[in-house]
Amino acid sequence: MTAELFREDATLSACKARVTQVDERGVQLDRTVFYPLGGGQAADRGLLILADGSELEIFDTRKGVRPGEILHLPATGQQAMLAHCRVGTEVTAQIDRLRRQHHMRFHTATHLLCALVPHPVDGCSITVDYARLDFHMTAPLDKQALTAGLARLVDEAHPVRHRWITEAELDANPGLVRSMSVKPPRGQGRVRVLDIEGVDVQPCGGTHVANTSEVGAVIVTRIEKKSALTRRVVLGFAPLVDSAS
Repeated sequence: MTAELFREDATLSACKARVTQVDERGVQLDRTVFYPLGGGQAADRGLLILADGSELEIFDTRKGVRPGEILHLPATGQQAMLAHCRVGTEVTAQIDRLRRQHHMRFHTATHLLCALVPHPVDGCSITVDYARLDFHMTAPLDKQALTAGLARLVDEAHPVRHRWITEAELDANPGLVRSMSVKPPRGQGRVRVLDIEGVDVQPCGGTHVANTSEVGAVIVTRIEKKSALTRRVVLGFAPLVDSAS
């Protein structure tokens, strides 16, 4: 199993690690800061830096078939570098920090949106450029009102923390689960819960900022009626204002 350092500290951008397996699927490490695609959040990208300074570009990160497997997938044209990543090789795993920051800001913003729209979530996507949530509901939503609500929660600077609960505790509190399509991973005896103080509490394994003030200026860019029972809300970063204009 790979130690998932990002679960406890999303601010880590690099770590020392050792190669545990290399095959056509990718590179596995004993520990990593790379977040694998899952839970609606896009994967991290970055580099595996060898002791001699050579770099293996990682274009994607995926979960393996077995629990605890994380595969670091090399970019196109990097296959020859795999020969240098033998089992036991020490590397520095280094993520694209700006990409991670965007994921953290957007993912936290989706939790704020859940607090503003108290309906089950029927789909989710967090990328470097936008985030979206699909709500299971029929009532219309107001774009300006939601944008104002997000700005208020950001300005209120709520602490964002995570904790672990047992699967039995989750079973005793089924209302914690807001998502209809993505269920918390089970089988390891515990579930990670994100707690935005006074705003939102729900199971989540993604990466987030430490305070809502770090989300910054996020706006609702559009609202779509995807079906009779689904309203899609898309988030983006607010355009930068040119102070010289």
